Amino acid sequence: MKFRNFKMVGYVIYGRGSFGQLDEILAPNRKGDAPMIFFVDHVFENKPALTGRIPLRGKDKVIFINVTDEPKTTYVDKIRDDLKAEFGEVSGIVGIGGGSVMDMAKAVSLMMNNPGSSADYQGWDLVKFPGVYKVGIPTLAGTGAEVSRTCVLTGPTRKLGMNSDFTPFDQIVLDPELIKDAPVNQRFYTAMDCYIHCIESLEGTYLNAFSRSYGEKALELCQEIFLRKDNWDDDADEKLMMASYAGGMSIAYSQVGVAHAVSYGLAYLLGIKHGIGNCIVFDKIEEFYPAGVKEFKQMVEKHNIDIPQGITKGLTDADFNKMIDVSLGMAPLWENALGPTWKEQMTRDRLRALYEKF
Repeated sequence: MKFRNFKMVGYVIYGRGSFGQLDEILAPNRKGDAPMIFFVDHVFENKPALTGRIPLRGKDKVIFINVTDEPKTTYVDKIRDDLKAEFGEVSGIVGIGGGSVMDMAKAVSLMMNNPGSSADYQGWDLVKFPGVYKVGIPTLAGTGAEVSRTCVLTGPTRKLGMNSDFTPFDQIVLDPELIKDAPVNQRFYTAMDCYIHCIESLEGTYLNAFSRSYGEKALELCQEIFLRKDNWDDDADEKLMMASYAGGMSIAYSQVGVAHAVSYGLAYLLGIKHGIGNCIVFDKIEEFYPAGVKEFKQMVEKHNIDIPQGITKGLTDADFNKMIDVSLGMAPLWENALGPTWKEQMTRDRLRALYEKF
């Protein structure tokens, strides 16, 4: 019998205002005059309330990461090449933003020390060497990217993560102040990534006591925040940040399921971002998660959230086949959702009918 020897994040700091300790956290990890590189979500450009607090030293550099589209392998490779050309080596990469920025930080960290293209490492346990020191600092909560062993990238042929024991951050900074005042719709879409993690983990065939313990707590926090609270407050930010962490831990020892497997196809073909893509899919898959979808719809109604409809209308057969190919490539997700006979259950025709619902 094989058990996963799970690699966790090296260090975790949590607390309102903990971002203020970043300078002292980074100091012992600096290597000579090699700079720390700060990847910052482009929405914070020209917003000194955050960028003015970044502890720049020496040759340190801030790079604003454009997350209009989800991270592409070509984008990762270009930034890696630019950094090597400018600095040779760096002390580390610090990702400040949502899941896409944190995934970019993880990916570029790995590619600073691994040859070739990041597309070569899309899959499971393909990364050969540890990356440079890397720090994740979420400004949106829900993806679990701060604790996951993957960084999801869109490559030339597929959307798939660099899943490896070298991928998790060396340090994360969980400061609820940083997720305050996030746009309501964006906060909801990202938070629902966490909620859906929990449903898929807790109802999956890979479930064990480790996953259940984290998943149940994250689910409880999501239900409290989105169903029982009438106003968004500091307490909601704190609980959502911890729900994201626990939800990420829940899938670390199990897996996600149908919503994620299907939304990967939408993202690859249509460029739909992960959080909203999961919501679009989850809204229509009562046959797999009846109780979870019912509760999700209650949350959508309570918070007056718009879930896009009709996005696959007018697509060609070739378009549908590309989405199906991408989705069926997510074998561990389907096995967690449907068991070892998932290939007999999830035929191409059944998956086509599912995509037509959106």
